[in-house]
Amino acid sequence: MIVTERLILTPCALSDFDDCNVMRSDPKVMAFIGGNALPEDTWIKLLRNVGHWTSFGYGLFTLREKQGGRYVGELGLAHFHRGLGDRFDPFPEGAWALASAAQGKGYGTEALEAVHDWFFERRDKGRTVCIIDPANTPSLRLGERLGYRPFGQAEYRGKPVTMLERLG
Repeated sequence: MIVTERLILTPCALSDFDDCNVMRSDPKVMAFIGGNALPEDTWIKLLRNVGHWTSFGYGLFTLREKQGGRYVGELGLAHFHRGLGDRFDPFPEGAWALASAAQGKGYGTEALEAVHDWFFERRDKGRTVCIIDPANTPSLRLGERLGYRPFGQAEYRGKPVTMLERLG
């Protein structure tokens, strides 16, 4: 568990399904990350996230407000094996999705800075990567605040993405 000034981050768990499903059904949240998800898709992603922790000892965290415990998203570092090549796939990938009500409050920056600190306290500093839809300006700004810089373009699931890297 990671606790920040306003947030509590815990490894994703099956008990997060209902909250995660609501978020992944929100067109605003999903506009740049695959469109609205069916409950089955959310379940599969949640199982992947839970299994990632078992396999690697890290993964995506469930993000909740410290005050009241409201679910506000999921984020972290993971290996998704997206097939984007040797400059991308071998490296831990930053990922984030914030509920509509949580956007614009600085939660992403607060939580992801804490996640990166937590991650690199446990292993040597190194390179992390992420992909962002080039039209997703808020996410690009968040990546920039975290120190991610563009290093290439790719196509992922039929859509253009910007590949970014953060050097430890």
